[in-house]
Amino acid sequence: MLWNTFLLALREIRRNVMRSFLTILGIVIGVAAVIVMVTLGGGATAKVSEQIASLGSNLLIATPGKRMGPGQISGAPAFKVEDAEAIAREVPGLAAVAPASSRAMTVVYGNQNWSTMVSGSTDDYFAARNWTIQDGRRFSSSELRSGAAVCIIGATVKSKLFGSQ
Repeated sequence: MLWNTFLLALREIRRNVMRSFLTILGIVIGVAAVIVMVTLGGGATAKVSEQIASLGSNLLIATPGKRMGPGQISGAPAFKVEDAEAIAREVPGLAAVAPASSRAMTVVYGNQNWSTMVSGSTDDYFAARNWTIQDGRRFSSSELRSGAAVCIIGATVKSKLFGSQ
């Protein structure tokens, strides 16, 4: 019975060669399309996850006071370095604690100026944000201890102030 069914199928395939070829071609194209779409979807998911992680998906930012509306100031006193040290000491499992303060400023070099956000922090800021420095170096421990006037600038500020130097 099974053998007869197999022989009948072969006879029909031989009788309708073009239809059989087009059917097989359609199946192959369909399977290839599914494989390509699944692969592209997986790659896109991985890329988005990587980009979110680089922004700090495991990042917690704490600010003093309560949440206020746009343009409103809470009036709460700012955290102190001692507060950040206490958080690092008392909360287990933290990879890095970096106190930071930011404000909009205009930076100037020669006759060039650029409005940007300027942030002050400790060396742990790079670990907390998972950032690396492309050119130059991070702050030295003596610069951090002494409060030296040093800075690290981003690519946009570099190009706006220094051009191709």
